[in-house]
Amino acid sequence: MTTLLRIDSSAAGANSKSRQLADAFVDQWLAKNPDGKVVTRDVDANPLPHFTSETLGALFTPEENRTTEQKAIVAIGDELIDELEAADLITISAPMYNFSIPSTLKSYFDYIARAGRTFQYTETGPEGLVKKDAYVFTASGSFLADTPMDHQAPYINTFLGFLGLNVKETFIAGGQALGEPGEQAFNQAKQQIAAAV
Repeated sequence: MTTLLRIDSSAAGANSKSRQLADAFVDQWLAKNPDGKVVTRDVDANPLPHFTSETLGALFTPEENRTTEQKAIVAIGDELIDELEAADLITISAPMYNFSIPSTLKSYFDYIARAGRTFQYTETGPEGLVKKDAYVFTASGSFLADTPMDHQAPYINTFLGFLGLNVKETFIAGGQALGEPGEQAFNQAKQQIAAAV
């Protein structure tokens, strides 16, 4: 059975355009993979604790010396990484908040970036250990893609690449606060999804 891990992060719920793009992809993927399994992690509905000094301290404490509280902190990341490693395909949907991604998604990224599990340091630099394909779905209120103000899709793609993930395609629906131009961009993204799946 092929497993798709879906990560959603928008605070807009069903009204989220990035989620709607991911919906379109997943629906088409399931139509072509009727035996496939979709595992959904919604980091808005179930936000993760922020990465703090306590988190870092727990990770750098040898396992046999960790307190009960530190073990619980490390277990959060363990669960997320296990879920990531078990999947065959990854999708991530994200809106643009203040030129970047939601802090809830950033927390998720902080927990799954773990040396020795999802990446490793080598003599030639870091190497990603999560060798899977990924698709990214983004939306924003205005058209900022490919401008210096876009710290959304480029950041997501950079991070996923750092972990070894191969981003097959990024679908972008800009202009969602601008009426008809945004609707056109959204429909165009959906057409691109239909052609890609």
